[in-house]
Amino acid sequence: MPSRYRVQHRRITHRGLAFNFFSYDGQPANASRKQLATEPSWFLVNAGYRRGALPHNPDQDVDELDRLLVEWLEVNVFAGAGPIPV
Repeated sequence: MPSRYRVQHRRITHRGLAFNFFSYDGQPANASRKQLATEPSWFLVNAGYRRGALPHNPDQDVDELDRLLVEWLEVNVFAGAGPIPV
């Protein structure tokens, strides 16, 4: 019996805001729908929408994952926002 994919969740607080990331399993290609295969990935989930962030590696160190998610937030969410006022 194949193992079932287990969704993982990471809550990252960065720049005073909370962000929820969820991992989702990849999907096989579907030629009849002209859909390419996808790899397991982390997604930022907000207000019912999800945005692909990073590839999901279940064996990845949690501290390293959190660091990569913060880097992703800086580039994809806070780009051009400038430093946080003190």
